[in-house]
Amino acid sequence: MAQRTVGMIGLGIMGSAMSGNLIRSRFQVIGYDVVPERLRALEQEGGAATRSCKEIADRSTIMVTSLPSAEALLETAAVLVNAAQPNSIVIETSTLPIAVKEEARKRTATRGVTLLDCPLSGTGAQARAKDVVVYASGDHEAYNRASEVMDGFARAHYYVGAFGAGSKMKFVANLLVAIHNVAAAEAMVLGMKAGLDPNVVLKVVSDGAGASRMLQVRGPMMVSGDYSDATMKNETWQKDMTIIGEFARQIECPTPLFLASASIYTAAMALGRRLEDTAAVCAVLEKMANYERPMKQGKTHQ
Repeated sequence: MAQRTVGMIGLGIMGSAMSGNLIRSRFQVIGYDVVPERLRALEQEGGAATRSCKEIADRSTIMVTSLPSAEALLETAAVLVNAAQPNSIVIETSTLPIAVKEEARKRTATRGVTLLDCPLSGTGAQARAKDVVVYASGDHEAYNRASEVMDGFARAHYYVGAFGAGSKMKFVANLLVAIHNVAAAEAMVLGMKAGLDPNVVLKVVSDGAGASRMLQVRGPMMVSGDYSDATMKNETWQKDMTIIGEFARQIECPTPLFLASASIYTAAMALGRRLEDTAAVCAVLEKMANYERPMKQGKTHQ
């Protein structure tokens, strides 16, 4: 297969994972990030680092954005308005308010650029293993043109409708992730305080009706008590939780279980676990349960 050039703007946990998979799928990846270390990591993977978003726009007609904030997306859109090639496509994968994405879509459209709303379902670890799903929305023809690129970094991708539908689907999925993650931690703490071996709890429960993807993905961290290798940092997750909560309020949809889980994530922040994985809610519940792990069960951060 002849190499195609894909521009990657944003090389954080998800962006770097997507870049690596695109490289392994024989795409030529050029990338930009404001953090120099991330550019060096891209080069070590076999990609090419650039000096600016403008250079990305000059050299590629299909770009992927993975950005941390609304401000970052709008700043990127401003660059594309002045530099992108007409008929370019932007696969926008960030989790951000729909109104912000719509504003970016309108701005880039003035240049003849099609921005697709394509958030991802999956953790950083899943992204590295090419185990994420894309919820794509927007111009259907542009989606078809970009689908080969999505094949390069995702296990599956679905076209779910008009622009913004992808984000709505992501809010639904992340609502479940928030609840299932806390539920998995609650179950693990119950088992540990009852005197069960956490390794056995994880293995046995994962093979029965109580299994969940969050138990599978984050259960091993809950067993070890080590949350330092974050695939979703608590401080980043707070942004996603806020967006989902605000969206639910806007459409007047009650989310009682989601709201109940929110306080556990807030407690993780208060306990100094901002940079740890969201699986650290297990440590919060251990503290609430007045449970102290035997040291032999693994590294702990109490």
